[in-house]
Amino acid sequence: MSPARHRFSRPVYEGLPWVYLLGGLLALSASYFQTSSTLSVVLGLPGFVALMAGAVVLLRRRAYRRLRAQYDAPDALDEAAAAALPAGHALPDTHTPPD
Repeated sequence: MSPARHRFSRPVYEGLPWVYLLGGLLALSASYFQTSSTLSVVLGLPGFVALMAGAVVLLRRRAYRRLRAQYDAPDALDEAAAAALPAGHALPDTHTPPD
């Protein structure tokens, strides 16, 4: 028997990083206003982790979508690689066969 694959609906999936960011900001701001240093740390550390997790997920999704869009236009990969090279360097020409 194959294991069931659970997937989120698209609106939930797209909203999760924003939930992480908002939850992290709320926890960090709550930790700022606490008078107890222990409670402040207990709220602040998970808030910081949630904030970073939301930012990482957003950035990873953006990079993946850009890379996937470049595969639709193969020449765009060469342009992106050439733009990443330092000045004065060039990529080898892969479109013409060697002699």
